[in-house]
Amino acid sequence: MTAPAPTFAKGLAGVVAAQTALSSVDGTKGILTYRGLNIHDLAGNVEYEEAAYLLLYGSMPTATQLAKFKKDLATHRKLPKGILDLIKSTPKKAVPMDTLRTAISALAFYEKEVDDISVEATRRKGIRLVAQFPSVVAAIQRARKGKAIVSPKAAMGHAENFFYMLHGVKPNKLETDSMNLYLVLLADHSLNASTFTARVASSTNADLHAAVTAALGALKGNLHGGAAEATMNTLLKIGALDKVDGYVDNAFATKQKIMGIGHRIYKSGDPRAKHLLEQARKMEEAEGKKHNYVDMALGVEKAVLRHRELYPNVDFFSAPLLYYLGIPTDLDTCVFAVSRIAGWTAHVVEQYIDDALIRPAAQYVGPTDQTFVSVAERK
Repeated sequence: MTAPAPTFAKGLAGVVAAQTALSSVDGTKGILTYRGLNIHDLAGNVEYEEAAYLLLYGSMPTATQLAKFKKDLATHRKLPKGILDLIKSTPKKAVPMDTLRTAISALAFYEKEVDDISVEATRRKGIRLVAQFPSVVAAIQRARKGKAIVSPKAAMGHAENFFYMLHGVKPNKLETDSMNLYLVLLADHSLNASTFTARVASSTNADLHAAVTAALGALKGNLHGGAAEATMNTLLKIGALDKVDGYVDNAFATKQKIMGIGHRIYKSGDPRAKHLLEQARKMEEAEGKKHNYVDMALGVEKAVLRHRELYPNVDFFSAPLLYYLGIPTDLDTCVFAVSRIAGWTAHVVEQYIDDALIRPAAQYVGPTDQTFVSVAERK
């Protein structure tokens, strides 16, 4: 019996390409879980280190396990001099994601277990990358602004350290909580474009640094990780609350995409958005409402719903939250990666455990029965 011909699905829509125990997304009900734990139960209740441990090891850490995990992260935050020199040598106008991708790839030069793709070694390398990502992103930001690079402090947690290395000042509790919440909410999200890219690369038995470098390439696009940057730029472009309706109406009339609105999977709203909205509101109120980007974002959401049933995704309210944390818009995608490295590592580990080369077919739609003509006879 002849097997049925495979069917084409543009963008792999509806295709199940992997089985995972890491995170689940119910787009109809708007539910996201990490290892079976609802994101609403994790948001505001756990540190990023706990979420990362959960993804990497499959369960929430005990107090002893968490203390050791934090100690491991603190041990590996400091970057090799060669990486700092590389970051300092990049052009000031370089796109931060390009510098991040290059620096993470270069970290493989200093990784003693780089070619070991065993589960144990990959987890160890993943922990080192989780520790190094904030240091790299902070160094990129400081270097391109001509500022001295700030070394991490062993006594600070992950979110607090990241803010400190970025700005050179210790964050207050609200700033630490805001950074931590963002990192927890974006740590994993099933088989998104960058995670799929990481799994494709690792399915060839490529090492973790190669897979993560590939994932960073996929994350850069504005249809994936770059959406927060595009969203904040939109809010800055609108400029005032009373201009929101006109902007949205014109966008629909001219068929322009409004970044941060709509999602391939979620049809009733992104469960992470409400937490980011609430935290962005707290940050806005703390600064004395000098700006009203949260109200503008809510206005965009309301105006969009008049035209079509589309809801904000995770990038929509993360944009003003990151803005209030003092992060320039073109660094937003790098901050996304600081969170997502835990998920990428866990997916690569999962791929190694039950590996099969990911090699889909392509449906040929080009010409057939062509006749070859030598170069002398071509016109």
